[in-house]
Amino acid sequence: MELKTGILIAGSSPHLRSDATARRIMLDVLIALVPATAAAVYFFGVRAALVIAVTTAASVLAEFVSNKIMKKPITIGDLSAAVTGLLLAFNLPPGIPLWVAAIGGVFAIVVAKQLFGGLGMNFINPALAARAFLMASWPVFMTTWTTPMVDAVSSATPLAIIKSAEAAGATPPSIAQLFLGNVAGCLGETSALAILVGAAYLVVRRVITLETPLAFIGTVAAMTWVLGGKGLFSGDVPYHLFAGGLMLGAFFMATDYPTSPITWKGKIIFGVGCGLLTSVIRLYGGYPEGVCYSILLMNLAVPIIDKFTVPKSFGGA
Repeated sequence: MELKTGILIAGSSPHLRSDATARRIMLDVLIALVPATAAAVYFFGVRAALVIAVTTAASVLAEFVSNKIMKKPITIGDLSAAVTGLLLAFNLPPGIPLWVAAIGGVFAIVVAKQLFGGLGMNFINPALAARAFLMASWPVFMTTWTTPMVDAVSSATPLAIIKSAEAAGATPPSIAQLFLGNVAGCLGETSALAILVGAAYLVVRRVITLETPLAFIGTVAAMTWVLGGKGLFSGDVPYHLFAGGLMLGAFFMATDYPTSPITWKGKIIFGVGCGLLTSVIRLYGGYPEGVCYSILLMNLAVPIIDKFTVPKSFGGA
């Protein structure tokens, strides 16, 4: 509703407008994920490309079909389904059966996104929700890892090596291997360098801000330094930063617009909470990695965080 008063037009908020669209933002995210995609295919070969293709195709098809069934406008053009499919692939091991990967794509779109109203209405990250679902349904498939550049040779992830007594005899990879990506793990958890290159692109394009990622990573660094070693203040911080899905989660998952706080203070609280939960799960839980579950749990807390961090309106009580 607009009210004309002389030469001025008073319209309802918001009054600040931007040229950014959902499609442009999602396209930037896809571009930012190109280095990590290339690294995954380089280290894990054709199998990685197949997993990425299946999850992306399943997600896009699921969105198209669900739009048709629910008689909603077709939204595959905004590229959000493609982003969800690609991020889901980055949370899967390269050797996972392709039919399981396809089910994950359908679950992410239909259950975690469309049933709650579609883009912007979901309260948890769809890709991480699908990973958690697949982990609960097919834990063996989701925890079977392969050695990069070597077909069908099983291996433990770096975090599992330093955590599990069963892998005590294995030699942990070096920091250089972790940073470059020549380690076993999910497709997007291998090369920290590739993730950081993509994250830098998102920051330059102003798609994300650094409050949540820095709070997330900084909290994990502090917690693992203090409590992650054989004694206090003796933890191997670089190992915990570059191993597992911390970089992927901090820059590409925890910054998801619909499932993260809207204020800078809330973003910091959210990042610290993710870091605390990740560290507790890694150091004291039965599962060597905690990024997925920490973000999902903090997604549930976002309404409360927003309630107590949104500033009062100018002139309000």
